[in-house]
Amino acid sequence: MNLPFLGHRQKKNGGTALPSDPEGVAALLSECELLRSQAVQAGIRLDDTPASLEALDQLVPRWRDDAETLPWLGHDAGLYLGTVVVRTVPGAGWRIRSDGEPVVVLASGREIEVAEAGQEWAASGVPELSQLYAEIAET
Repeated sequence: MNLPFLGHRQKKNGGTALPSDPEGVAALLSECELLRSQAVQAGIRLDDTPASLEALDQLVPRWRDDAETLPWLGHDAGLYLGTVVVRTVPGAGWRIRSDGEPVVVLASGREIEVAEAGQEWAASGVPELSQLYAEIAET
Protein backbone atom coordinates (compact mmCIF):
# COMPACT_ATOMS: atom_id res chain seq x y z
CA MET A 1 0.00 0.00 0.00
CA ASN A 2 1.17 3.45 -0.83
CA LEU A 3 0.09 5.91 1.83
CA PRO A 4 1.51 9.25 0.76
CA PHE A 5 0.71 10.92 4.05
CA LEU A 6 3.11 8.52 5.80
CA GLY A 7 6.07 9.65 3.72
CA HIS A 8 8.81 7.04 3.46
CA ARG A 9 7.91 5.38 6.78
CA GLN A 10 5.50 2.92 5.21
CA LYS A 11 8.22 0.82 3.51
CA LYS A 12 9.99 -1.79 5.58
CA ASN A 13 12.02 -4.65 4.09
CA GLY A 14 10.34 -4.15 0.72
CA GLY A 15 6.83 -4.50 2.15
CA THR A 16 4.58 -2.22 4.11
CA ALA A 17 4.68 -1.40 7.78
CA LEU A 18 0.91 -0.83 7.70
CA PRO A 19 -1.10 -3.38 9.67
CA SER A 20 -3.40 -5.50 7.51
CA ASP A 21 -6.19 -5.83 10.07
CA PRO A 22 -9.03 -3.27 10.07
CA GLU A 23 -8.51 -2.32 13.73
CA GLY A 24 -4.82 -1.68 13.12
CA VAL A 25 -5.55 0.50 10.10
CA ALA A 26 -8.19 2.40 12.07
CA ALA A 27 -5.77 2.94 14.95
CA LEU A 28 -3.06 4.22 12.61
CA LEU A 29 -5.42 6.57 10.78
CA SER A 30 -6.89 7.90 14.04
CA GLU A 31 -3.57 9.22 15.36
CA CYS A 32 -3.98 12.71 13.79
CA GLU A 33 -1.06 13.94 15.89
CA LEU A 34 -0.90 17.54 14.64
CA LEU A 35 -4.65 18.09 14.95
CA ARG A 36 -4.73 16.54 18.42
CA SER A 37 -1.84 18.77 19.48
CA GLN A 38 -3.62 21.89 18.22
CA ALA A 39 -6.80 20.81 19.97
CA VAL A 40 -5.04 20.26 23.31
CA GLN A 41 -3.44 23.71 23.06
CA ALA A 42 -6.94 25.15 22.56
CA GLY A 43 -8.35 23.17 25.49
CA ILE A 44 -10.36 20.78 23.32
CA ARG A 45 -10.49 17.06 24.07
CA LEU A 46 -10.80 14.94 20.94
CA ASP A 47 -12.76 11.92 22.13
CA ASP A 48 -13.81 10.62 18.70
CA THR A 49 -17.39 11.85 19.06
CA PRO A 50 -19.52 14.14 16.90
CA ALA A 51 -19.42 16.74 19.71
CA SER A 52 -15.64 16.99 19.31
CA LEU A 53 -16.14 17.86 15.63
CA GLU A 54 -18.36 20.75 16.73
CA ALA A 55 -15.61 21.91 19.09
CA LEU A 56 -13.04 21.79 16.27
CA ASP A 57 -15.32 23.92 14.12
CA GLN A 58 -15.05 26.64 16.79
CA LEU A 59 -11.23 26.77 16.75
CA VAL A 60 -9.62 30.03 15.67
CA PRO A 61 -7.88 28.98 12.42
CA ARG A 62 -4.37 30.27 13.19
CA TRP A 63 -2.91 27.52 10.99
CA ARG A 64 -4.15 29.30 7.85
CA ASP A 65 -1.22 31.71 8.18
CA ASP A 66 1.28 28.82 8.08
CA ALA A 67 1.70 27.36 4.59
CA GLU A 68 3.63 24.38 5.96
CA THR A 69 1.11 23.47 8.66
CA LEU A 70 -2.08 23.99 6.65
CA PRO A 71 -1.95 20.86 4.44
CA TRP A 72 -0.89 18.57 7.30
CA LEU A 73 -3.53 19.89 9.64
CA GLY A 74 -6.14 19.59 6.90
CA HIS A 75 -5.19 15.99 6.27
CA ASP A 76 -5.36 15.25 9.99
CA ALA A 77 -8.77 16.93 10.19
CA GLY A 78 -10.01 14.68 7.39
CA LEU A 79 -8.64 11.57 9.08
CA TYR A 80 -10.22 12.64 12.35
CA LEU A 81 -13.57 13.16 10.63
CA GLY A 82 -13.20 9.68 9.18
CA THR A 83 -12.31 8.28 12.60
CA VAL A 84 -15.47 9.72 14.13
CA VAL A 85 -17.57 8.36 11.26
CA VAL A 86 -16.03 4.88 11.46
CA ARG A 87 -16.49 4.74 15.22
CA THR A 88 -20.05 6.06 15.35
CA VAL A 89 -21.84 5.27 12.07
CA PRO A 90 -22.93 1.62 11.84
CA GLY A 91 -21.34 -0.22 8.91
CA ALA A 92 -18.73 2.46 8.15
CA GLY A 93 -15.12 1.42 7.67
CA TRP A 94 -11.80 2.48 6.19
CA ARG A 95 -10.52 1.51 2.75
CA ILE A 96 -7.17 2.42 1.27
CA ARG A 97 -7.53 3.20 -2.42
CA SER A 98 -4.96 2.04 -4.95
CA ASP A 99 -3.51 5.59 -5.01
CA GLY A 100 -2.83 5.27 -1.26
CA GLU A 101 -5.51 7.66 -0.06
CA PRO A 102 -7.74 6.50 2.79
CA VAL A 103 -11.49 6.81 2.26
CA VAL A 104 -14.43 5.98 4.49
CA VAL A 105 -16.87 3.48 3.01
CA LEU A 106 -20.42 3.54 4.31
CA ALA A 107 -22.69 0.50 4.57
CA SER A 108 -24.43 1.74 1.40
CA GLY A 109 -21.13 1.49 -0.47
CA ARG A 110 -20.73 5.26 -0.76
CA GLU A 111 -17.13 6.41 -0.41
CA ILE A 112 -16.25 9.61 1.44
CA GLU A 113 -12.96 11.31 0.59
CA VAL A 114 -12.29 12.54 4.09
CA ALA A 115 -8.76 13.84 3.46
CA GLU A 116 -10.07 16.17 0.76
CA ALA A 117 -12.88 17.32 3.06
CA GLY A 118 -10.37 18.02 5.82
CA GLN A 119 -8.21 20.07 3.45
CA GLU A 120 -11.20 22.21 2.49
CA TRP A 121 -12.15 22.70 6.14
CA ALA A 122 -8.61 23.70 7.13
CA ALA A 123 -8.29 26.14 4.23
CA SER A 124 -11.66 27.83 4.47
CA GLY A 125 -13.71 26.40 7.35
CA VAL A 126 -16.43 25.38 4.91
CA PRO A 127 -18.03 22.95 5.11
CA GLU A 128 -17.79 22.53 8.86
CA LEU A 129 -16.65 19.12 10.09
CA SER A 130 -19.80 18.72 12.19
CA GLN A 131 -21.97 19.53 9.17
CA LEU A 132 -20.12 16.96 7.05
CA TYR A 133 -20.56 14.39 9.80
CA ALA A 134 -24.31 15.08 10.00
CA GLU A 135 -24.66 14.66 6.23
CA ILE A 136 -22.65 11.43 6.24
CA ALA A 137 -24.47 9.97 9.25
CA GLU A 138 -27.87 10.55 7.58
CA THR A 139 -27.06 8.31 4.63
